[in-house]
Amino acid sequence: MRSSNPVFSRRQFSRGTGYAGFNAAPQAGAPAANPYAGANPYAQGGNPYAPQDANPYAQGQQGLTEAPPQYTPQTRPMTMDDVVARTGMTLGTVIAGAAVGWIFLSNKGFGFAIGAALIAMVLAFVQSFKQKPSPPLILAYAAFEGIFLGALSGALNSIPKLAGAPMQAVLGTMAVFVAMLIAYKTRIVRVNARFTRFVMIAALGFVMLTMVNLLFMVFSGGDGLGFRSGGLGILFGVVGVVLGALFLALDFKQVEDGIAYGAPREESWLAAFGLTLTLVWIYMEMLRLVSILRGD
Repeated sequence: MRSSNPVFSRRQFSRGTGYAGFNAAPQAGAPAANPYAGANPYAQGGNPYAPQDANPYAQGQQGLTEAPPQYTPQTRPMTMDDVVARTGMTLGTVIAGAAVGWIFLSNKGFGFAIGAALIAMVLAFVQSFKQKPSPPLILAYAAFEGIFLGALSGALNSIPKLAGAPMQAVLGTMAVFVAMLIAYKTRIVRVNARFTRFVMIAALGFVMLTMVNLLFMVFSGGDGLGFRSGGLGILFGVVGVVLGALFLALDFKQVEDGIAYGAPREESWLAAFGLTLTLVWIYMEMLRLVSILRGD
């Protein structure tokens, strides 16, 4: 089964055997207890990043006048330090953009914020469908996403009854991240095929309800189906935060498998991108939930 995260879905991550792995059949005779045996796409012969054998001097086939083979450097495998460093750079760019949006755009209406959000959305889609990660594209997404979040958060913070709500949403997002990381590391939460199917179906239903609510708001005005206020709004916000937490578990598993398989170092940018997308989701849902609880 393909990953629900669009950032990783093209990297052939799957969970067909109960583990998040790659779509490659195990070799005959491989130990059944090892989920990684015979399924490593980065192993020799199956690694698309490994240099091809183009040595004209091999087996005495070359002539003395032939040029020496071109050296193709091989990137080292991805490590946890790579993921942490790239995630820190991406989130740092989000924070810098948020500071710009908060200071310069929070009092100028939501026009600039919506424009930044649309640009960030386009950049995210472009990166999601690229064959390889593009650090400038990922950092540009983070900058525009940060501008949107900063402008929106600053505008909400200027409302007297919502003063301090963005900071509460930040603290709530950090708490969700730490709680899910602990739950994942202690195996309280186990990512398997059933878990992934549940998250995908729940996320699809959540997005569809959000789109329907948006259509009702546009064409009929008001609060649409009531997902932005009252008890139904609180319930919808809690569901959104829980879904974000579950996507964090999927992201953690993708990182763990990438390191276990020896994925190239450049894949750490995709891991940072996926984690940033999920954390932005959680922050947005947490901000909406806090706003509803405080009487917006």
